[in-house]
Amino acid sequence: MTAMQSKVLLIEDNPGDARLVQEMLNEVPGFAFDIECIARLDSGVKRLARGDIDLLLLDLDLPDSRGLDTFIKAHTQATEVPIVVLTGFEDEKLGVNAVRKGAQDYLVKGKVDGNQLVHAVRYAIERSRAEETFKEMAYHDSLTGLPNRRGFSILAQLQLKIANRKKGSMLLLFADLDDLKSINDNLGHLEGDKALIETANLLLKTFRGSDIIARIGGDEFVVLALENSKECSEVLTNHLQKNLKARNMIGSRPYKLSLSVGTVRYDSQHPSSIDGLLEEADRLMYEQKRFNHKS
Repeated sequence: MTAMQSKVLLIEDNPGDARLVQEMLNEVPGFAFDIECIARLDSGVKRLARGDIDLLLLDLDLPDSRGLDTFIKAHTQATEVPIVVLTGFEDEKLGVNAVRKGAQDYLVKGKVDGNQLVHAVRYAIERSRAEETFKEMAYHDSLTGLPNRRGFSILAQLQLKIANRKKGSMLLLFADLDDLKSINDNLGHLEGDKALIETANLLLKTFRGSDIIARIGGDEFVVLALENSKECSEVLTNHLQKNLKARNMIGSRPYKLSLSVGTVRYDSQHPSSIDGLLEEADRLMYEQKRFNHKS
């Protein structure tokens, strides 16, 4: 597959219309499309479920589904896949309604040429990718790749509901990268960024894939760990400090990474908000930071 090639799923039951769409997509130079044709919605929905589709071209009048319901069924199956709907001359209003429901565009059969079709398809794909990138940027820290405060809040609220439903418990660990300002001031912000990235990687190595790890501020990281009988606050903190010590023994940094940590336990029998947990863990973290400075 070339860099310009996009995977297009065409759900169209009319062989002549399907052949015409393929010919129009392939006749415009500078673009390449890998087109897969399916004649029924139920088969198309199954194909969407397998993934690896950049765009869906969808006829709204199929043997097993007609009208706006066709779009809704397909869109529900794969909300992340952009859809351009195909309508007949008499169904243009249906295409407009589909766009209002979430379709990227609609095309009227017999009124579109190859250039217009390629433009609609490419625009829909590029717009969808841009929207996904924007969402990723909105909920993730661009430097470390971890969820940011907004992303953490959403994930933590979901985990809170699970813990309450299962009558379980969690541990929230608040970690502050010590002396980041000094690193930035004396060695430059590039070195400070490296320290933040290294801290993020340390946390990813220390905790499980099921735990939520985020960077919620300049030098502030937080971990929401699902608690089990073998792991408690002290065990997790000791494991983190052990990995931190090992990390400091390698490399040629002119400083040692240091973290101040505060942990709080969430018990569904005595519920608290995520903000309340963060506030308490932050307080405990600063207590440890003051102790470290005195010693």
